[in-house]
Amino acid sequence: MIQPPVGMGNFRFVVLSALRAVQLRRGSVPRVEGDHKKTVTAQREVAQGKVWEALPGIPESTEASSVALVEEPASVLAHT
Repeated sequence: MIQPPVGMGNFRFVVLSALRAVQLRRGSVPRVEGDHKKTVTAQREVAQGKVWEALPGIPESTEASSVALVEEPASVLAHT
């Protein structure tokens, strides 16, 4: 079982992982290595800090090996 990062609740971990899995299914490049299903890859990315939630008013990281997700489930999932 993949554990959420320290300080992140289980619910937030699941939501961010689900949003990232949608991105991966649409063709985004994985940020971790391994031959796993998209859902597991998404969980590993969130657990390793490669993906985080973008919050309004907070500057985003410029680190090239990570990606920010803006939580907009209705608009993200509406295009599937």
